[in-house]
Amino acid sequence: MEHTDLIVCRDLSLGYEGYSVLSHLNLQVRSGDYLCVVGDNGSGKSTLPRGLLGLLPPLSGTIQRAAELERGAVGYLPQQTRAQRDFPATVEEVVLSGCLNRKGLRFFYTAAQRSQALMNLGKLGVLELRNECYRDLSGGQQQRVLLARALCAASRLLILDEPVPGLDPAAAQDLYKTLNYLNRKEGMAVVMVTHDLRPALRDAGTVLHIGHGGTFLGTPEEYLASPWGKRPTASAQGGGESLLLFRRSPSLWQGRLAKDGAAS
Repeated sequence: MEHTDLIVCRDLSLGYEGYSVLSHLNLQVRSGDYLCVVGDNGSGKSTLPRGLLGLLPPLSGTIQRAAELERGAVGYLPQQTRAQRDFPATVEEVVLSGCLNRKGLRFFYTAAQRSQALMNLGKLGVLELRNECYRDLSGGQQQRVLLARALCAASRLLILDEPVPGLDPAAAQDLYKTLNYLNRKEGMAVVMVTHDLRPALRDAGTVLHIGHGGTFLGTPEEYLASPWGKRPTASAQGGGESLLLFRRSPSLWQGRLAKDGAAS
């Protein structure tokens, strides 16, 4: 399968009101990639998705997006606010809203868009909730619904900003499994900002660590061998015991995670 560039960042700096929170980043996201963005609080992790989506203009440097992304082939799952959790709409209405960028000037959704919304609900195991009120769902169910909405917008790339805070461990594990399936089986590129190192080291092909003293970009194995991966704060983010276990034996750590996933 040929991999094509979806997003290319060159010497990119992002920030607000002229103040840079992320500086001189060089990054390439290709079709089929799974990139996890980790790092220090306040380092610009959540600023990066806004820049990749074109919601925040660069202070310097460039972001080049594939033409298909400019036409709306990207889905976005932002951090959820309390107001969004209490949104008074049906599940189907929430998911259909992911088709708004393709709706154009029409005042209604097409049959194909409604079919796609139902298909994505089924893919994420929440089709039976289609007529339920979104605010009455559990946190895990809400995240599945929002992911289904993002899939209505996405055909090539999903960008997620901290998708698991507030979820119980079983719901978080289910979300990670779904993302892994979409990436490996359906070829969806994934960029996920997370505080949880486990999916970064288990599922991702590339880890981007954004810190106050610079950045690291490489494979999970390269990350663990780097000064960034050896910092005590890295262990605290993803479970120190599991991280130390991976350093001693990658295959044993992978087995530990597989066992944890099966138990959940």
